[in-house]
Amino acid sequence: MDGTVFQIQRFSVQDGPGIRTVVFLKGCPLRCVWCHNPEGYLPVPEIFFYPDKCIGCGDCAAACPAHLHTLTPGGHRFERAGCTGCGQCASQCYAGALELSERRMTDEAVLEEALRDADFYRNTGGGLTLSGGEPLFQPDFTLSLARGAKEKGLHVCVETCGYCDFRPLEEVSRYVDIFLYDIKLFDEKEHRQYTGASNRPILENLRALDRAGKRIILRCPIIPGVNLSREHFARLAELADSLHGVEAVHIEPYHPVGRMKFEQLGKEAAYQNDAFLGKDLVEEYVREMKTSAKTRIP
Repeated sequence: MDGTVFQIQRFSVQDGPGIRTVVFLKGCPLRCVWCHNPEGYLPVPEIFFYPDKCIGCGDCAAACPAHLHTLTPGGHRFERAGCTGCGQCASQCYAGALELSERRMTDEAVLEEALRDADFYRNTGGGLTLSGGEPLFQPDFTLSLARGAKEKGLHVCVETCGYCDFRPLEEVSRYVDIFLYDIKLFDEKEHRQYTGASNRPILENLRALDRAGKRIILRCPIIPGVNLSREHFARLAELADSLHGVEAVHIEPYHPVGRMKFEQLGKEAAYQNDAFLGKDLVEEYVREMKTSAKTRIP
């Protein structure tokens, strides 16, 4: 079986316990305005363009079958409207100014790459993490990867937004040690406004996984002007304490890396904020959570 991957990150220490290999799968049902991996939105290939790397050699213009690249005195112009993501321009760009945002890989190839660091997993309690995009956007591929990883003795985490049918999520859960489960907003109207979808199936799937006895870590992006409030942190603590399987709540302050990626993909970010969210701005809320919640909060 094969699927679409946009990045494989080795030696990660922030996406589950121990040292891990994180496989980012393409395609996502949500459109979070602050997304830091917008290349994971669409299940089709896209081209990153880094103008500052262009050396003006013209190889991309010669390779593009749709003639979408033009070198002018003012610089390199890339007309994205007709781009099919064939990647021929990127394959000829030796300066690295053009990059294809995906690669088709078999489940065997992904697992082979993950197994290169098996010794590190054994020594640290690490393993394989499937992320995205949204892994359940490619349910069969995710199932095959999770099952194959467990057959090879790997610890498996799945990071999910939870917006999916429960049946494939349940099937995948048989091979998952820990779910890294995103919680963004509690008000449904606001959730639709900032992510493009309802939070009802997300919360329903979370509770269904909990009833099934699954281990869960809540991953909570904190976005200034969206959910940076005492009420939101209080509801996170309340949610965590209402579930038996939640082992921790991870608070993830906003960072603006995604804005640059939007530009490199020829898109405009809906959330315009260039500033990192300082740790000091969430510390008070986190202290209150630690006081009120029974769940472990790092």
